[in-house]
Amino acid sequence: MSSRDDGRDVVREFRDAVNMSPGELRRWLDSDDSKAVGWHRDGGESVGHRSGRRIVDLLRKRTDQFTERDLAHMRKVIGYVRRHMAQRPAGDVRDTRWRYSLMNWGHDPLKGPLPPPGGPSRRALERRRAAPRSTRRGRRS
Repeated sequence: MSSRDDGRDVVREFRDAVNMSPGELRRWLDSDDSKAVGWHRDGGESVGHRSGRRIVDLLRKRTDQFTERDLAHMRKVIGYVRRHMAQRPAGDVRDTRWRYSLMNWGHDPLKGPLPPPGGPSRRALERRRAAPRSTRRGRRS
């Protein structure tokens, strides 16, 4: 696999993991709940909050503008979101630090499940769900 193919895969998985728009994420990052969660180095901005600001910039870039540094941060985001989704607490997560931390990284778990790595993208899964039943695998309704 070429590094170009790997880059495309990273971008696709990043776009699956980050399910908030740049505007949604920017508004969230401005909230007190966003600023209250995460690991704060030396009492400053949390790691996740800083990452969220970087994610907003990445979401606004065109694919052909991504650098190796951008792809490295995308891999970090993908890993963080996947690890934390696997640690989902029981019960209603709407007002939890777990959800707020994920949202700092651009993923709102209330918006839907995360596709499996290497599988169809979130957009492909959404298109499949929205397709009329008669067009799925040759079945008739």
